Amino acid sequence: MKSFLKILSFVFPKYWKNMAGNFLFIFPSIIFGVFSFTMVIPFLNVLFGQQPLVNAPVDFDLSMEAIKHNFNYFMSMVVIKYGQASALLYVSILCVIAVFFKNLFLYLSKYVMPPLYAGVTYDIRKDLYTKILRLPLSYYTEERKGDLMSRMTNDMNEIEASVMRSLEVLIKDPLTVIVYLIVLIGMSPKLTIFVFLVLPVVGLIIGLVGKSLRRSSRDAQSKLGEIISLLEESLSGLKIIKAFNAENRMLKRFLGENNIYKSIIVKISRRRDLASPLSEFLGTIAVVLVLYYGGSMVLKEDPDLTAGSLIGFIVIFTQILSPAKSFSTAYYNIQKGIASIERIEKVLDAEVTICDKEQTKPITSFNESITYNNVSFKYADDWVLKNINLNIKKGETVALVGQSGSGKTTMAFLLPRFYDVVSGSLNIDGLDIRDVKTKELRNLMGIVHQESVLFNDTIFNNIAFGVDNATEEEVIEAAKIANAHSFIMDTPNGYQTNIGDQGSKMSGGQRQRLSIARAILANPPIMILDEATSALDTESEKLVQESLFKLMENRTSIVIAHRLSTIVNADRICVMQSGQIIEEGTHSELLKKGGYYKKLHDSQVFHD
Repeated sequence: MKSFLKILSFVFPKYWKNMAGNFLFIFPSIIFGVFSFTMVIPFLNVLFGQQPLVNAPVDFDLSMEAIKHNFNYFMSMVVIKYGQASALLYVSILCVIAVFFKNLFLYLSKYVMPPLYAGVTYDIRKDLYTKILRLPLSYYTEERKGDLMSRMTNDMNEIEASVMRSLEVLIKDPLTVIVYLIVLIGMSPKLTIFVFLVLPVVGLIIGLVGKSLRRSSRDAQSKLGEIISLLEESLSGLKIIKAFNAENRMLKRFLGENNIYKSIIVKISRRRDLASPLSEFLGTIAVVLVLYYGGSMVLKEDPDLTAGSLIGFIVIFTQILSPAKSFSTAYYNIQKGIASIERIEKVLDAEVTICDKEQTKPITSFNESITYNNVSFKYADDWVLKNINLNIKKGETVALVGQSGSGKTTMAFLLPRFYDVVSGSLNIDGLDIRDVKTKELRNLMGIVHQESVLFNDTIFNNIAFGVDNATEEEVIEAAKIANAHSFIMDTPNGYQTNIGDQGSKMSGGQRQRLSIARAILANPPIMILDEATSALDTESEKLVQESLFKLMENRTSIVIAHRLSTIVNADRICVMQSGQIIEEGTHSELLKKGGYYKKLHDSQVFHD
């Protein structure tokens, strides 16, 4: 119920008018529907000559007795003046008119609902995508990308198909049942009481099946998320799969997951398909019981129920069964959809740990230094950084070197607040970065990753990514500095060439130079280079390295390096091991010390 109310919270702030319109059109549709079915009683009475003759009308009143009396008076006048055949014609015409207006208002009630369906799913998708962008990187170390994609696609489709489409039923069918029951009470209170005893038993049986459907649906959506994750991993690692002849191994793994999903879907489908025959069977039992009980009343000549009234009562009662049946189907669908709601809710309710304080201090420029004060950080229970102390002055180039896993990248990525320090503080110009706006903080930085991150868009838009209103001249200048202009002009459409998914139409070196051009265009005072030249060939590396040296002349740079040859000119080199800085100095100073840095240097020289 809580999850379903979560969906309704998306409905009422913006789309309550659609819900209200649906209700306003549904109500007259039901009234005209009741009227069309009650025409069975006067039709039968006229046909068998049992229409009671009424000589005078009563004052208009909304009570059942007054309506019945005045209608009988109208029918009496028709029978007396025009005969029984004309009375049958009048009843038939009234029935056709009632059905016309019933369906007209029914269409209008449906006409106002599509903006609600589309709007709510749009809002949920928007909130979900916004939350995905806002969540810290640490969240994604625990979650699979494929599962998140499944929640955005399959779970959203399930909500739209199962839950949103059932909202109309939740308005229409209960209202239909209530109106019809009021009419039945007016026709025969005693027989209607019997109906009240029968319907709850039907609802209880349907509810028990619905609970198990919800549980199975949750398992199905979770398993589908795992399948999409496996597919995403397979597409990303297709070269490795083929290189190691692991196609059969991956296929076996996929078939295992897919087989489990198939079994769950079969179980869900069988239980969902049980709704219609179960409802029909239980409805038939209910009709037979009512027919038997009502027939007994007629045989005993109960004054409240005639044979014609009984038939009319049964006709209207069967119309209750239809909305009750569709309501039970909607109930099953909602139970199935709630599993998807809960999965999406889990993302929407996830805590955003990297967020701005209510009172922040402005930071629009970098003037003095970056300071790490006893900074420690851990992923889960594993400490990655331990009591880091480092001061980087404006204009200084500091290189971080060390073995993989020593904490170099983590240390650099604490600066733009991709993660928050666990203890200690990280300051820029004396301001703790947690006390400033994250957007303003990141505006001071440009980042070039070891693995180039590009988007399925044009070269121009990839370079201009993150820079509003960048001109063509500025983009071309940035590309020239990154030594990318020449190969860009060799592409079919120059800067308007689409680079494909993750830049698949480019070589590794070309992709990296586009990433460098993007950072150059942003023109930030602080640069973070995560092994920025690792994907380049020797010739391209030399060209880009020269450009980066020029770029870093008037900027503060933090360079994460594995190949020590790329950072020999750094103002300072910090050697890291097991999350700590164990050596610090220039290239020549560290070589003279003969410590860990010299061992790294000698091993690379020997290897080269």
